[in-house]
Amino acid sequence: MPGGGTFVLSDVRLIDGTGHAPSDHASLLIQNGKIAAISTNGSPLHAPQGATVLKLTGKTVMPGIINGHGHVGLVQGTSVGGGNYTGVNIERELVQYERCGVTTVMSLGMNKDLLYKFRTDQEKGEEGGATVLTAGRGIGVPGGVPPVNVGPDQIYRPATPEAARKAVREMAAHSPNLIKIWVDDNLGKLPQPNLNVDAAAIDEAHRANLRVAAHVYYLADAKQLIQDGVDILAHSVRDKPLDPDTVSLIKNKNIYYIPTLQLEESFYIYAQSPAWISSAFFRRSLSPQLAATLDSAAYKNRVQKDPSTAIHEKALSIAEANLRKLQAATAPIAFGTDSGANPYRIPGWAEHRELQLMVNSGMKPLEAIHCATEVNAKMLGLSDKTGAVQKGKQADLIVLDADPSQNIANTEKIAMVFHEGRRIKLAD
Repeated sequence: MPGGGTFVLSDVRLIDGTGHAPSDHASLLIQNGKIAAISTNGSPLHAPQGATVLKLTGKTVMPGIINGHGHVGLVQGTSVGGGNYTGVNIERELVQYERCGVTTVMSLGMNKDLLYKFRTDQEKGEEGGATVLTAGRGIGVPGGVPPVNVGPDQIYRPATPEAARKAVREMAAHSPNLIKIWVDDNLGKLPQPNLNVDAAAIDEAHRANLRVAAHVYYLADAKQLIQDGVDILAHSVRDKPLDPDTVSLIKNKNIYYIPTLQLEESFYIYAQSPAWISSAFFRRSLSPQLAATLDSAAYKNRVQKDPSTAIHEKALSIAEANLRKLQAATAPIAFGTDSGANPYRIPGWAEHRELQLMVNSGMKPLEAIHCATEVNAKMLGLSDKTGAVQKGKQADLIVLDADPSQNIANTEKIAMVFHEGRRIKLAD
């Protein structure tokens, strides 16, 4: 849905998404949905007749966030399941992502075929919200992961390699952006995956020139998936430290690694009443039902007494340590949150929290922003369109009241969002 007017964003601090240092006193021209010109260091920038000139001294501009691992249509209030998967609910969530500065979302599995049409309608300008990409239904485990109440029109659960190949061919006919597989047993609570099935799915996807993203938890599974040719590890390894050989393979095979740190934290953090739980940015992201749940004493008591809380805290610690190892090795680190998979992974807000957790793990703010912008654009095949503030690319931009290169939490201080050149309405 490109267009929306001609704008000049004048005298801003520019973070371009490439990982380079910010440029001061920059100005940008937005025209026909794209970045038509950029000037830096106070150089004059011609404003075409009729342009809206926005003097933004003291503000910072960065690219719109790209969520490489999210979900849409699964959650309504505090319920989760296939019954929520409607066009209205999908657009509601995509609008929430967009208002929070997340301008592109990869819906990584558990999608009804409805999402292919929604994607096409967006391309025609007939649907709004963040640009959505889809991995189709995805391939789960019979009777196992993902443990979400969705039917066969939302996920395949093949029991044999031949059935996995057939499922991939059926998805490939719709031109998904990726293929998703789930490889996990939910901490031993569910049936183990058949890695021969997953290997067949990866091979068949590659035959169709489609890359594969894998839900993963265990180091042993990650090692096998790497040998089988997986392209994206869509979660951190969280049971054990990554060994040097695996780190080297991830780097040398150019396998994108999406930490999803917020996933583990979301199981328990709200019950600890962190200071940000009362912030306006967080509260605006909550449905009334979820707000009531998180504020209740019963919820907090249940989480604090749950033995699995300690497991999730340990898993987060391991995930952070593994992220540091990969960062030190300059392996390709991408960005995602698993937001939208359940009510506690909150679309739009979760992406900003993920940036904070990545920085808490040892990354510099500009490095984390780079993962969420230019790196994700490369991972998703969008480099010619978005992911960096560069002439000719889509005007997918966040205008901030403070500089996130100094404090990553400043990504929450959103003054404006532009998506494909349109200035987005931030509130009803």
